[in-house]
Amino acid sequence: MICAYLFITPVKVAINRAVFIFSMLDVEAIKGYILSFGIWAPVVSFLLMIFQSIAAPLPAFLITFANAALFGWVKGAILSWTSSMAGAVLCFYIARIYGRTTVERLTNRFALQEVDKFFDKYGNYAILIARLLPFVSFDIVSYAAGLTSMSLWSFLWATGLGQLPATIVYSYVGGMLTGGVKTFVTALLILFSLSILIFLIKKLWDEKNKKTV
Repeated sequence: MICAYLFITPVKVAINRAVFIFSMLDVEAIKGYILSFGIWAPVVSFLLMIFQSIAAPLPAFLITFANAALFGWVKGAILSWTSSMAGAVLCFYIARIYGRTTVERLTNRFALQEVDKFFDKYGNYAILIARLLPFVSFDIVSYAAGLTSMSLWSFLWATGLGQLPATIVYSYVGGMLTGGVKTFVTALLILFSLSILIFLIKKLWDEKNKKTV
């Protein structure tokens, strides 16, 4: 992919355009971009989700909103969930095959170190928690998981279960709301996700204290 970006001009232009659209944080812009590909729109959406997985920390929830608005919340949720799973698995294998040096180039060394500490404390729970937060890119967690001894099957279970509730909620909301209302609902979803995060952390803390007693 890097070689294609460097040496194939159409690929470079397409990637730069996608990055620019993501940087706008505008669901309508992403919808327009996806629709511009006609019958290939679902395929482009799938590839966009994989692209944002590699190019952390671009926000995946924007694509989830766009998919719901374009394809209906049920089909949009299926498309968003499967493509995010594919992106997560790709990150996992990039880390496992190419190692930590490559992952640090694709992400951020400091962020990766923080995720390492989180994994040391909570293991698979770290993946579940990361999937619940819309503004925390879970791509770094996927990379970090690939650097551990975790099996692909364990990673898939944790990722699939952790990602599914958020995907359903965002897709359902995204299929109904437009414009500024989405911004308001997104804020509510953040609060909802943070509440779940606090609950999970408290539960993990209580379990940890029970083991030490």
